Amino acid sequence: MTVALTLACSHYDRTEALRDGSVRVEGVDLTYVDLPVEEIFFRMARFREFDAAELSLSSYTIGLDRDAPFVAIPVFPSRMFRHSGIYVNTGAGISGPQDLVGKRVGVAEYQLTANVWIRGILAEHYGVPVESVEYLTGGLHAPGRPEKLDVDLPAGISVRPIEPGRTLSQMLVDGDIDAIYTPRTPEPFRDGRPEVARLFPDAGREEREYFVRTGVFPIMHVVAIRREVYEADRWLARSLFKAFEQARRRVRDSIDETASLRVMLPWLHDEVERTRQVLGDDYWSYGMKANEEVLRTFLRYSHEQGLVSRRLEPAELFAPETLEEFVV
Repeated sequence: MTVALTLACSHYDRTEALRDGSVRVEGVDLTYVDLPVEEIFFRMARFREFDAAELSLSSYTIGLDRDAPFVAIPVFPSRMFRHSGIYVNTGAGISGPQDLVGKRVGVAEYQLTANVWIRGILAEHYGVPVESVEYLTGGLHAPGRPEKLDVDLPAGISVRPIEPGRTLSQMLVDGDIDAIYTPRTPEPFRDGRPEVARLFPDAGREEREYFVRTGVFPIMHVVAIRREVYEADRWLARSLFKAFEQARRRVRDSIDETASLRVMLPWLHDEVERTRQVLGDDYWSYGMKANEEVLRTFLRYSHEQGLVSRRLEPAELFAPETLEEFVV
């Protein structure tokens, strides 16, 4: 007998074997619901529609500090360096990070994981305190985006919504905000508008140097199970973790296959080799122990930015069944 489970997760190479059924979850009849991450996060955070789902690390951490509706496993479908996610108005007089001090910065939501990382990195490594800018929240490309979760921030951090009917992208073009922190590329930048540029022109180099200094490859998302589903069958946490890990290893072990290219990158082999030289062979790892310092950095940022009441420890994030291995 198997347990029926719905899993909402976006479409990645590292999860494809779960989506197509070539990797099975032990004891589970899995329905993989392939959706954009923004939709998954909204539906899971607001309505808890799925048994398990990819979830924003920030939203999950905030939830633990409140009613703890979910239990996560140490699977990280999305990781990304975020120096490349800072965009500026070219007429705002911003030539380097410290020029952001005193400026108006757009963020789709204050609590977004990418924005927690950006603010933390700017504060710790570039001299831009979190409270030194004014944050304006709203939709990047469409008006009317609210925070998924209510945030009660300490005095000194200024966050307010933009006017109804406006978007952050257009406000950046118009000069009504000076910068945007965003995980998604603004359309004006993609379209080549001269009013919009990245804060770091060579963001890739900046990100590689950041990793060399810190050893941090930022985690964006975890996989979380609704608490009542987990409590009914606690073995699900281990079964899901094992399946995600098997799917990840398939990609890791075949990513540099050159007989026929798996993705549309003609010099894929060069990029894989360059990535391994900087990040190491197993650079997209799962599990808490291999990612403890990355997680500890994020949890420190979350607390310093007023999103959680205390600094959590990495082991508090995950089902205990996923933190130890049996030995024969």
